[in-house]
Amino acid sequence: MAAATLAFIVTRSAPELVAPSRATPRELRPLSDIDSQDGLRFYRSGLHFFRGGGAGAGAAAPAEVVRRGLADALVHYYPVAGRIREVQPERKLVVECTGDGVVFVEADADVSLSDFGDVLCPPFPCYQELLCEPDGNCATVVGRPLLFVQVTRLRCGGFVFGLQMCHNIADAAGAVQLLRAIGEMSRGMPAPTVAPVWARELLMARSPPVVTHRHPEYDETAAGGNHDKLVNNEPLVQRAFFFGAKEMSALRELVAAPAGAVAGAGVRISRFDMLAAFLWQRRAAALEYADDDEVRVMFVVNARGRSPPLPAGVYGNAFAFAVAACTAGRLRESPLGEVVAMVADAKARAASDGYVQSVADLMAQRGRPRFGRAARTYLVSDVTRAGFEGVDFGWGEGLYSGGPAAVTLATFHLTAKNASGEDVIAVPMCLPAAAMERLELDVHMSLNH
Repeated sequence: MAAATLAFIVTRSAPELVAPSRATPRELRPLSDIDSQDGLRFYRSGLHFFRGGGAGAGAAAPAEVVRRGLADALVHYYPVAGRIREVQPERKLVVECTGDGVVFVEADADVSLSDFGDVLCPPFPCYQELLCEPDGNCATVVGRPLLFVQVTRLRCGGFVFGLQMCHNIADAAGAVQLLRAIGEMSRGMPAPTVAPVWARELLMARSPPVVTHRHPEYDETAAGGNHDKLVNNEPLVQRAFFFGAKEMSALRELVAAPAGAVAGAGVRISRFDMLAAFLWQRRAAALEYADDDEVRVMFVVNARGRSPPLPAGVYGNAFAFAVAACTAGRLRESPLGEVVAMVADAKARAASDGYVQSVADLMAQRGRPRFGRAARTYLVSDVTRAGFEGVDFGWGEGLYSGGPAAVTLATFHLTAKNASGEDVIAVPMCLPAAAMERLELDVHMSLNH
């Protein structure tokens, strides 16, 4: 991990608007009811670290190359160069394709890649310096640029690509698709390999809306209202946990133990199910919830390849949230195999036919409620298979790609390398200091039994 005491100075250029390099249509593009939910009204940040030199260097600076690739990619992704408007009284969001452009900043930092330490993973020191805008869950998206990009050249010749993208316009898979297109155009390709598809009408609410499934992910009265040990102003600490081959093997042994055989009766157990179940159980124990407190894990289920079928190239939000819940006492006492079964069952429900359509209808029927407000909820998202590591602006794949710039109460499963160079899953966490100490000890003891 990078030293928490690392500090450096960044000199930024004045922000500029990068518009599509050619004329693009001027039109209104409605966002889907999945896109328009209130919980997605924020900017998702991400950092990509690249070495200098190589085929992409030449005489051109990284910022110059990326700026040109960005302008060319926006010809194909021209709604991203527009502005979101809100249609009353339903508060539905639309994109006005104005061609105004996205924000671009060129910067220089007096720091080298090696100064960030042996392991590149959030929390990154001084991460705000690598982004255009202050990072946070800003709910103001109407009328603002939809994408902010900063390219920061480092002292060693490497650079950091930092982005902040409005979540209403794209999910993780959509962001990867756009970033790969920028990379391809930066490398001189005439068009993106994957042509972007709008198709937001496929995830619109029906008229009238018909909610056909239960949606506990939008139930704000569950899990004890707002009472939670994470909202009592206690200082939080950040730590990343790493799961390589050794740790995942230890987890499989825990799941397959006789007491945990519930999850293993001929059913394939995904690494996400296993890891999410393990950390949900250990995190809840570390926070010392009362036995009768309801605790939850909530996570993203990709809707691509499910019903309704979505064409290749769709870059909008195409996912649903799955929720598993039980009492803290039951969670603590259950063998890991049973907890994995809870997670797998929740995933199956959210992946069932018609579930995402039901979410779209719920948005229209209930005024686009936010998700995840219930207390004692462990919110986790797996981006290890999203494809961020394939982003290449001409300098090869990044040393670290795509994860959030900071550690928040929401948790991500990220692709990283540990200090030995092994490919691992990194899971940054944010907890009160005493709970983090308990979690670290529990994870260590459980994986080294």
